[in-house]
Amino acid sequence: MSLTRRQLLTATAVVSLSAAGIMAGVLPRFTLPALAADDPAPADLAVAPPDGDVVVGSDKAPVTVIEYASMTCPHCAHFEETTFPELKKRYIDTGKVRYMMREFPLDALAAAGFMLARCAGPDKYEAIIETLFAKQNDWVVQQPLEPLGAIAKQFGFTDDSFKACLANQTVLDKIQAVRDQAVNKLGVNSTPTFFINGKRFVGDLSIDQMAKEIDPYLKEG
Repeated sequence: MSLTRRQLLTATAVVSLSAAGIMAGVLPRFTLPALAADDPAPADLAVAPPDGDVVVGSDKAPVTVIEYASMTCPHCAHFEETTFPELKKRYIDTGKVRYMMREFPLDALAAAGFMLARCAGPDKYEAIIETLFAKQNDWVVQQPLEPLGAIAKQFGFTDDSFKACLANQTVLDKIQAVRDQAVNKLGVNSTPTFFINGKRFVGDLSIDQMAKEIDPYLKEG
């Protein structure tokens, strides 16, 4: 099942996105497969998004962490707020881990958040994602367009560019492709889902849980 602009926007196109409608099913709940028993094939996990992965950390890091997240997921926001800063401090900034987030929107509003991050470009992608998670309670509301637009303006969007981004079917299709790859090839069916050097972990991981999985790879090196 595909996302479309019609599911993101009402009859007035770019001026009345409604969280109430989204939560009521403007974006139909697609059926996801059961979680695969085995970890995915490395080749399938290596397939990057159409516009590429936004990588944080050294390409030479011995450990790669890939997170599939949804912008409206409270567990994803909690990970971003509590675990990711420590992950960055201990492992990413020290060259031990390279990290990337991939889009797995669970509803149309989550897709809109990812669209803004992609429209802003790779230099602003991580900052927008961080801000949207930090302010999730402000824009995941009954009338999200105004607070979402206010956040976008902090990163250089105008009213026109904000509306144009949310009306851009190409950007939305690329996010759809990332989600489809995760569903069909990787068995992702909830957020957050992590792959640590290809090994799957589901749920909001603490830094201690991540360290338990990361540290053995560092000892091997």
